[in-house]
Amino acid sequence: QVQLVESGGGLVQPGGSLGLSCAASGKIFSIYAMGWHRQAPGKQRELVATITTSGSPKYADFVKGRFAISRDNAKKTVYLQMSSLKPEDTAVYYCTADIQVLTPSPIRNDYWGQGTQVTVSS
Repeated sequence: QVQLVESGGGLVQPGGSLGLSCAASGKIFSIYAMGWHRQAPGKQRELVATITTSGSPKYADFVKGRFAISRDNAKKTVYLQMSSLKPEDTAVYYCTADIQVLTPSPIRNDYWGQGTQVTVSS
C-alpha cells in the first residue's frame, strides 16, 4: 500500500513563508514525477508545481518566482517552499506522485496525499 503524507501546513501572515513536505512510503519500486496541487474553497483543484526525477521543475504562472519545488529521491520526499505568500494562496495543498509498484502486480499510478491546509491571513 502506497501512502503520501504531507506536513508543514498552517497559518501565515501575508508576505510570509512556509514550507511543505510530502513523504512517500510503501512497497515502491520507482517514483517518477512528483508535484503539488491546491484547492481553495469553492474553486477547482489546480496544479501548482511539478518536478521530474532528475529535478527539473515546472510552475504555474501564479507561483513563479515565489514558490520552489524540490525533492530528495533517497528519502522519497518532495518539498514546496512558499514565500511572499498572498491571501489567495489559501488552500488545501495536495502532493502527488507517479509511482511504480511491483506487488501485488506491476502497476504505475498517480497517488495523492490527504492534503494540508495553508491559510494566509493577517
